Amino acid sequence: MPPRIVPSADVDDRAIIGEGSSVWHLAQVREGAVLGENVVVGRGAYVGTGVTIGDNSKIQNYALVYEPAVLEAGVFIGPAVVLTNDHYPRSVNPDGTQKSGHDWVPVGVTVREGASIGARSVCVAPVTIGRWALVAAGSVVTRDVPDFALVAGVPAKRIRWVGRAGVPLESVGEGRWICPETGTSYVQNDETLTEVQA
Repeated sequence: MPPRIVPSADVDDRAIIGEGSSVWHLAQVREGAVLGENVVVGRGAYVGTGVTIGDNSKIQNYALVYEPAVLEAGVFIGPAVVLTNDHYPRSVNPDGTQKSGHDWVPVGVTVREGASIGARSVCVAPVTIGRWALVAAGSVVTRDVPDFALVAGVPAKRIRWVGRAGVPLESVGEGRWICPETGTSYVQNDETLTEVQA
């Protein structure tokens, strides 16, 4: 199925939009961006130059995904989320001259497979959000998030573990966890959680 790009969206001719993807009203997708198959870019969202977004991901309304962000498959970016790209932002150089693209080096946010970032969260680059992790709405992420971690707050800290279904895992003792929805087991080793393969 060809991609669906509504007439009011601003999609650069040099962007690559995968089969079955949708770009909605007032969204902007910049040059060199690569969207996989079945990606949804919501109303007013921004996808920066050269950003890559994996298959089956969703970028909700008014989210800002600045380059050089990398989003793997199945990622959820909630409404009004911001993925930053400048660790030391300034409009001007120390001598007062206005900064240009040549006066700084962008750093990116990496969001691993299946991870979700809740509404109005801010991820301050450079950080990596681990596989199937969940960032609670309104959080500010300033350091890497482990796989399967549920983080919340300002700054965000791990408060629980979650499985692929996104629901909190239940402890069954001795560093072992289980998903109440899928029955999948996990093993914790310090601040690392590993899915037990069946």
